[in-house]
Amino acid sequence: MNFTSISFAFCALFFVTSHTSAEVINISPNGFLIRHEVQLNVPAEQAYDQMVNQVSTWWNPSHTYSQNAKNLSIDARPGGCFCEKLPNGGGVQHLSVVYVAPGKTLRMTGALGPMQGSGLAGSMTWDFSAIKATETGKALSKLVLTYSVGGYMPAGFDKMAPAADGMLGEQLTRYKNLVNTGKPD
Repeated sequence: MNFTSISFAFCALFFVTSHTSAEVINISPNGFLIRHEVQLNVPAEQAYDQMVNQVSTWWNPSHTYSQNAKNLSIDARPGGCFCEKLPNGGGVQHLSVVYVAPGKTLRMTGALGPMQGSGLAGSMTWDFSAIKATETGKALSKLVLTYSVGGYMPAGFDKMAPAADGMLGEQLTRYKNLVNTGKPD
């Protein structure tokens, strides 16, 4: 699969996917900001662990270069990588890890998918927090995911922001499903 077909698939899948939890906060000529929020039926520490250590079980393989989510990994340490292995020793660095507070926050920088080919910088933050336990006494958590992207993109951000929002909304829904039910779908 070449970059053009990946770009087309990336954008096409965004537009057909609708997620009510997703929101583009702002689009400007030089960037955009996306925010998602979900409730998780596990403590924040467990939710964080599943996000980092089980990315291959919840990330949709159609949003990978290899079409196989088992090739994904997150090395959750400063300087670490949200990476994907490719055939013949190849690979993709989707994002770089810049801030880690285990059980609470993971921040990564970079431009995802077809945005890597433009002069862009991005910051993605996964913030986990405890919320009031249910009547059963079970600990719950809240996840707020933000992704801010800025820089130069020849076609502008009007189409890319909703596309990125849709893709991240899909990933977050799959992640939430895995955490809450044990299955991403």
